[in-house]
Amino acid sequence: MTIRGVLSFFIVLTLIRAAFMGRYENVFVCVLALILFCVPMALEKRLSIDIPPVMEGIIYCFIFAAEILGEINSFYTIIPYWDTMLHTLNGFLVAAVGFSLVDLFNRSERFTFRLSPLFLAIVAFCFSMTVGVLWEFFEFGSDQLLGTDMQKDFIVQTVNSVSLNPSGLNTVVHEPITSLVVNGEDWMEFPGGYLDVGLIDTMKDLIVNCVGALIFSFIGYFYVKKRGKGRFAASLIPVVLPTPEDGDGPPEGEADEK
Repeated sequence: MTIRGVLSFFIVLTLIRAAFMGRYENVFVCVLALILFCVPMALEKRLSIDIPPVMEGIIYCFIFAAEILGEINSFYTIIPYWDTMLHTLNGFLVAAVGFSLVDLFNRSERFTFRLSPLFLAIVAFCFSMTVGVLWEFFEFGSDQLLGTDMQKDFIVQTVNSVSLNPSGLNTVVHEPITSLVVNGEDWMEFPGGYLDVGLIDTMKDLIVNCVGALIFSFIGYFYVKKRGKGRFAASLIPVVLPTPEDGDGPPEGEADEK
């Protein structure tokens, strides 16, 4: 609650500042961040689960780092590897969410089947990668339709392509870029080479997402394998709150006597 309260306070201050400066896109980002802050609490009530404080705090910090620091304060461009760090953490968190969803069903008395620890880890990994791919679709669509630059550019100084082979053979030609003039400006001075528009950024994001997903899938596997012994994993995985429907309430005889 402390982390949520402090970060919400800074988001509100940022929202007010953006409103006074007429930056309504930033106002929208602030409102979106506040809405996302409500999602963990809504899920707890809706699904009757308890999200561990560590996991909840990480989620709030991730939202703040991505929306407020990254988008509004330009940390994506000012601080190197800020985007890489967040995509790695995103892969980790989404794998935790996917693992938790399946694990909640796996532990519920309403279901008769039980899934192996390896299967749970694979589902968590695939869930995280699917969400990562869908996010890259969103970035590409936004760049193409709205003219944004969510798929950040990378400077390329060498082209590796079979299309540059004059013989037409399927042999890669490595062509260094020594001169590049665009609209009468020498791009070797600034920005320093050819701009790769999105491909490298997309693949880098998916790779680090994969790394984060693998890390949590590995942790989740051993958490289920040795149920109750992994303190770190337990601090990230929600638990089902007891309800009378699950048989946790008092027996009918005792209830009648009372």
